[in-house]
Amino acid sequence: MAGSDVADELGPCYITCMNLGIGRSFFSGAAERPKVDPAVRIYAVGDVHGRHDLLLSMLGRIADDYESEPDERRCKIVFLGDYIDRGDNSRMVLTSLMRLMSGAPRGVIALRGNHEAALLDFIDNPLRNSAWLDFGARQTIADYGVPMPPRRPSDDDLMGLRDALAVAMGEHLDFLRTLPCHATSGDVVFTHAGLAPGDADALRNTRAMLWGHESSEGDWPAPGKLLVHGHYDAADPVDRPGRICVDTGAYYSGCLTAVRLDEGVEFLAVTNVGAGR
Repeated sequence: MAGSDVADELGPCYITCMNLGIGRSFFSGAAERPKVDPAVRIYAVGDVHGRHDLLLSMLGRIADDYESEPDERRCKIVFLGDYIDRGDNSRMVLTSLMRLMSGAPRGVIALRGNHEAALLDFIDNPLRNSAWLDFGARQTIADYGVPMPPRRPSDDDLMGLRDALAVAMGEHLDFLRTLPCHATSGDVVFTHAGLAPGDADALRNTRAMLWGHESSEGDWPAPGKLLVHGHYDAADPVDRPGRICVDTGAYYSGCLTAVRLDEGVEFLAVTNVGAGR
């Protein structure tokens, strides 16, 4: 696919932004690193958390980067989850993701993160799953124009909040319910938070994929595979022999990171410090 086709598929989300940064990191271990399908060039994007400004900038950066490559690999974007909460513009993030996936259904995958899972659990059973309110939900609730519950909500408050939020979110809830917990390409596995090491059925262990595992931050959480994930925020992306983490705390750092995977590894970052929170 030609580079110009990427811009066409991204449509209104293809934006050139002045506030861009880029960093590179290449694995130089002795063993050959697991790679994606040789027919594709994959860009895996870290946790967005309501930073719509950074999402649009990253889409523009990806399109520019892909257009600069001369080969015939197809472009694919994998979003690693946590689109909502903490940042102020979760609604527009989901709207843009839905538009992007509608325009390029074979070129975009959006995975479920633990924040999407927590929201859906709250919608399904607000009395049992009200913990969502304590880790970033209040920005999402406000963004959808739903009145904020009291700090110590009653059962009636929780039920009323659930009902109002379900109406306000509408098709966005339907969209979130369709999101898978993992994707694969070649010998590379993509999840939000990791895998359960040593689990022969790791791709069915949704808790580990959404919330992480105590042993998944090692160098080789999935022997013979490269794991690409987000969830564990840090100032810089993590590049280990068997795993890559691209969560750089966009909602508070103003830096959203992605990794390009083809014959090598390259990290791309867009920045807009002090805006969009």
